[in-house]
Amino acid sequence: MNEIEKMRSGLLADFNAPEVQDSFRHCKKLLAKFRTMSTYDDDYRTVLEDLIPGIPETSVIMPPFHCDHGHGIRLGEHVFVNAGCTFLDGAYITIGDYTLIAPNVQIYTPHHPIDYRERRASKEYSYPVTIGKDCWIGGGAIILPGVTIGDRCIIGAGSVVIKDVPSDSLAVGNPATVKRRLDSKE
Repeated sequence: MNEIEKMRSGLLADFNAPEVQDSFRHCKKLLAKFRTMSTYDDDYRTVLEDLIPGIPETSVIMPPFHCDHGHGIRLGEHVFVNAGCTFLDGAYITIGDYTLIAPNVQIYTPHHPIDYRERRASKEYSYPVTIGKDCWIGGGAIILPGVTIGDRCIIGAGSVVIKDVPSDSLAVGNPATVKRRLDSKE
């Protein structure tokens, strides 16, 4: 199992391993071009599809955007990611259909070890983040490693999501807590 496979599996991985650094390097080259683009540029879609393989034609990411690898991001249909977002995709980040991500949202999958010796050795764990369908993630929200947000949720602007949020919930705050259930008719 190589280090990228370890990252995707939640195992302790060496982020300085050659295959991880090659992935970073490839991603950074694409991001350098993507950051200077508009969604109206002729080659916007080509660069975006190189950055995030398999992204549906109906999904949009507004530059500027930052990610670690790109190939760890899985978007559903009609997903909109606004400008200034950061997706650290050591593990998979999966976002369901019709979800809206506001500006400056940060989604983190890496988690550094508690033991300083492992941190010094460039080791980290990565845990997947899953966001359901029809969600709205408010501006500046931060979603931490291992979190699952159910379908039809709203995460308030500036919230820090440290644990799972059940479907049909409004969660806000630092740390984010469920304030109420949402009715599908709202």
